[in-house]
Amino acid sequence: MQAFMQTVRGVAAFIFIAINTIIWVIPIYLLALIRLFVPGRNERINAVMDSFISVWVGGNRAFMRAFDVSKIDAEFLGEPLRRDGWYLVVSNHQSWTDIMVLQTTLLGRIPPLKFFTKKQLIWVPGVGLAMKLLGFPYVRRFSRDEIARDPSLIALDRDAIDQACAGFMERPSSVLNFLEGTRYTKAKHANQESPYRHLLKPKAGGFAMVNQALQHRLNGVVDVTITYPTSSAPGFWDFWCGRAPRVEFRAELLPAPAPERDAVETWITSLWQQKDAYLEAQRAGNGT
Repeated sequence: MQAFMQTVRGVAAFIFIAINTIIWVIPIYLLALIRLFVPGRNERINAVMDSFISVWVGGNRAFMRAFDVSKIDAEFLGEPLRRDGWYLVVSNHQSWTDIMVLQTTLLGRIPPLKFFTKKQLIWVPGVGLAMKLLGFPYVRRFSRDEIARDPSLIALDRDAIDQACAGFMERPSSVLNFLEGTRYTKAKHANQESPYRHLLKPKAGGFAMVNQALQHRLNGVVDVTITYPTSSAPGFWDFWCGRAPRVEFRAELLPAPAPERDAVETWITSLWQQKDAYLEAQRAGNGT
């Protein structure tokens, strides 16, 4: 019976999310069309489009709470966060569920999250183009071998990030960057020979570019650590079925590092060491 009810909850969640997405994607398209034919910088239109992200996330959060999908135990450290601030947000990455957890938990505390997105996702029906119109940075994430063969490929991602940062400068923004660049798995961890127990090696590239571009606007870096103490990291379907009944969410506001590349890399290495130690302590405390 429990498995059946979990499946029903998952189906209901996917229907709700689909309807909620369609409702808010349509006005995003309409405003983007108006923006195309209206001269000027269109800050007001862009701000209204960003507000649709908050309403969409708010609907998903309301469903999560009403149907008792998962309880998120959130802890916030450091200075209070501001909805009118500029933030870089970093987090460990274990599942696509992380994005939903981040969005719903940070909703109302900082500006709507925008995050680095793989170029291929622009073809996802409805959502992919909407994210592009909203100013999400689309990157190609070339491999080291591809860049070694053609160093000019680096400029393609840099141009996309520079264009996105120009939009971020217009109004308060929160930019999410999963420093690991991909979701954690034991296989990837072993293949990388990662020096961390619970994390993949971090990548400084995208973070460094945004940090430099927004240096004079940033209120700080929101460092988030997500733990699923009662289960392994749930997939999107399992999460909405209620198979991750509790999530531990720890966020700390930190000063942004200096923009120089060496300073950024040193800062990230120290942050990752601390995050790995925290995850080790959490797992020991949860008996996992």
